[in-house]
Amino acid sequence: MGESINPARRRLLFGGAALVGAGLLGGLTRWLPARAGSRGASAPSGPVTIVAFDDQGRRLGRRTVDPVVKSAAEWQSQLTAEQYHVLREQGTERAFSGQYYEPPKRHGIYRCRGCDNALYDSAAQFHSGTGWPSFYQPIAAENVTEHVDRSLGMARTEIACTRCGGHLGHKFNDGPRPTGLRYCMDSVAMRFVPIAAG
Repeated sequence: MGESINPARRRLLFGGAALVGAGLLGGLTRWLPARAGSRGASAPSGPVTIVAFDDQGRRLGRRTVDPVVKSAAEWQSQLTAEQYHVLREQGTERAFSGQYYEPPKRHGIYRCRGCDNALYDSAAQFHSGTGWPSFYQPIAAENVTEHVDRSLGMARTEIACTRCGGHLGHKFNDGPRPTGLRYCMDSVAMRFVPIAAG
């Protein structure tokens, strides 16, 4: 008769297997979409409506603006290689590698690295334990766009910037109240603008 594995050892083995699986999935999501001929990010074809915010987080109202459209060469000159891979090729940064996966100590807003569109208020950010910045809602629903992403053999909800079409991350239905949503974003797709106190 075989010996049974004690519960502590079983947890260690299963935990190690889960970490290896997560690492493999993270590696696949980082490289597979670009290599599998995914559609890549595309800018909207006509004017778009967004909600403008100043750098103090004040809502300035709805605006109809031209989309930000650039050639691949122009995007590559503006963005780092990793930013380009995520924003324009629908890549994913490695978990826990981005600078924004922990909620900031100061209040602020996150803007798109591609076009400066306001995306998220840090007041909606929470610690999800996933290794990516997570928010329960965007700063304004108009500022992000949803698409069905069928890469990796599953259907997910991709989140893109409304103004430039840049890939930001994905939305899941396992977030906290009040929305129950988790907008799982890539740090390299955004820049944080702290709001001055007072």
